[in-house]
Amino acid sequence: MEFSFIFFFNSIFLGVGLAMDAFSVSLANGLNEPKMGKSRMGVIAGTFAFFQALMPMLGWICVHTIVQYFKSFQSYIPWIALALLLFIGGKMLIEGIKNSGEGETSSSVGIAALILQGIATSIDALSVGFTISDYGLIMALICSMIIAAVTFFICMAGLLIGKRFGTKFSNKATILGGIVLIAIGIEIFITGI
Repeated sequence: MEFSFIFFFNSIFLGVGLAMDAFSVSLANGLNEPKMGKSRMGVIAGTFAFFQALMPMLGWICVHTIVQYFKSFQSYIPWIALALLLFIGGKMLIEGIKNSGEGETSSSVGIAALILQGIATSIDALSVGFTISDYGLIMALICSMIIAAVTFFICMAGLLIGKRFGTKFSNKATILGGIVLIAIGIEIFITGI
């Protein structure tokens, strides 16, 4: 495989497809934290971009080293994503219900929750390592970086949209964000099984 227009085109659309779950979670994060600053938005979008680049590379490495182990692990991917997003979404939902009578409250997503969100939304990208397995190392890295860049911009859009509507929803945003995360977890699980 060599660099061509098709390579870049495919990498961009692969990034768009992979970023949809991260977009939805970014939207939920923006709803949850409507007063989020630009640097925080950059950290959140950057975290999702990092994991969206990391997972295909891990998949590529697995294909080139320990394929038989990765194939047995692949069946657990939907379960892991479901568990992580149910945990994070459930926690947000409970927090939102507890605070529903307290007026306008918003809590930021902690670093641990952000990392779990990054892993949960990108774990299905491990299988992309199979689709890019015929690429050399440099091409696989460039493809992963394109996926990361696309994810970053899509997540920034999700955060901006979420912030805008989060201000209007005020204290209901945490409940809505939790429901969105749970729905994404169920969607990943159903499509993965």
